[in-house]
Amino acid sequence: MIRIHGMSRSNYTNLLKACFLEKGIEHEEVKVFPNQEDDYLAKSPMGKVPCIETQAGFISETFAIADYLDHINPDNPLLPTDAFTRAKAIELIRHLELDVELVARRCLMEAVFGKPVSEEVKAATEKDLAKGMQAFGRLVVCGPYAAGAEFGLADLYVYFTFGLASVITEKMFGRDILADLPNVKSLIARLAERDSIRTIETANAA
Repeated sequence: MIRIHGMSRSNYTNLLKACFLEKGIEHEEVKVFPNQEDDYLAKSPMGKVPCIETQAGFISETFAIADYLDHINPDNPLLPTDAFTRAKAIELIRHLELDVELVARRCLMEAVFGKPVSEEVKAATEKDLAKGMQAFGRLVVCGPYAAGAEFGLADLYVYFTFGLASVITEKMFGRDILADLPNVKSLIARLAERDSIRTIETANAA
């Protein structure tokens, strides 16, 4: 059985758990915090969570793991099978990761843990986040799902990316990051009712 190494406060760990639930793949959870210990770096080279433990070895990075799950169990694919549609879904996911989530994370320590970041970092974050959201807005489909007609991995990235980025943006800049994208807010509300996401949110709230 595959084992997920991660923690419930990690949006990426929760995203990955949703992938397993959507795919119907049995798994076990191992509570691990990000760290730089040698034994964990052998599993996750940057010391990040999550990573998974398989019979063949360890895999880190959420997208790589999701792709692996699609290959070992083609049922209920997380990514489209059509080449162009798949590429567009991945394009959307990468913009969410690189231009929204990672940008917002620059202010994570202050927004979530109360450890101040510099004014320069705050200004750069707000500017770059605005650009990232413009790019995301050009790509997101909401037809009715993030990347098109079918639910998939892009929807899980939308839900769990904005679960964190919205908190940071509201705390740091006093604004709703999705104010100009009501269709995305509606999508997130619908996604919150999916069994996989409700299961995770209920467990985290317990």
